[in-house]
Amino acid sequence: MRLADEIAERRDLDRDWVRAAVGQAVLLRQVPRLMLPPARGTAKNWRVYRGRFIDPVRVRAGVRFWERNRLHLARAQAEFGVPPEIIAGIVGVETIYGRDMGSFRVIDALATLTFDFPAAHPRAEARQAFFAGELEQFLSLASRTGMDPLAPLGSYAGAMGMPQFMPSSWARHAIDFDGDGRVDLWHSEADVIGSVANYFKAHGWQPGQPTHYAVRLSPEADMDALLAPDILPSFTPASFGAKGALLGADAQAHAGPLALIELQNGDPALPGNEPTYVAGTENFYVITRYNWSSYYAMAVIELGQDVAAALGQ
Repeated sequence: MRLADEIAERRDLDRDWVRAAVGQAVLLRQVPRLMLPPARGTAKNWRVYRGRFIDPVRVRAGVRFWERNRLHLARAQAEFGVPPEIIAGIVGVETIYGRDMGSFRVIDALATLTFDFPAAHPRAEARQAFFAGELEQFLSLASRTGMDPLAPLGSYAGAMGMPQFMPSSWARHAIDFDGDGRVDLWHSEADVIGSVANYFKAHGWQPGQPTHYAVRLSPEADMDALLAPDILPSFTPASFGAKGALLGADAQAHAGPLALIELQNGDPALPGNEPTYVAGTENFYVITRYNWSSYYAMAVIELGQDVAAALGQ
């Protein structure tokens, strides 16, 4: 109730309305456990991860989504510079084009992670503060739009709609792209397309720039130096090559910085499990602003490519 009062004061909301909403939130006992990172030593596996998100069912759904929304996708590319395959990849990975938008009450998920975030998480304090901010954004959004704060369903983290926007992303980046006077990320595919494109533009998407290039590693490659910046593009093509990450002619002509992206394929000690490597551009990094994971970004890229290929684009 103290937090409810603080939110009401900061946002100039009706105090009793905020108290009533927060007071009806239910603890979701399984959710804090879902926030914990994998146990130490758990090997990541790109092939397994890819298989979760890129399959015939999702590709067919992506083809239907693209065909229904050709005009909206073309307008989004013209206005924001984001190509249709990236938008299709995001919506497909997130919710299978609206088929699975989450079954948790958003207010329950956000309240659970605000008041009962797992202390065992390595960044518990910062993450708890993040979700407290999202709860505040959600209540402000509900009040501003006349939404019943107890009605919306979403992910166990409180993400909403076809693109799974957190409340702060909804507030900053969601737009009315179909011109009906309201933003609806649950039902309006046009609003979803425009909002995802707007999100990427706001995070620095560069029209026409590839997301990544092929890379070959020399036996003498300085892997510690190459992997130290993680997914943040930090090397010129020349410095990349000097450290043993060898690029093709197209990548050598790339004007911006690059990052060595490592996608593990299980236990590297086992035959055939060598990691997959690509050279990520600034646009690859922008995709990770949606979800901080190189595996996620590559799944978005490859799903979008597969949908485009199925359409003959």
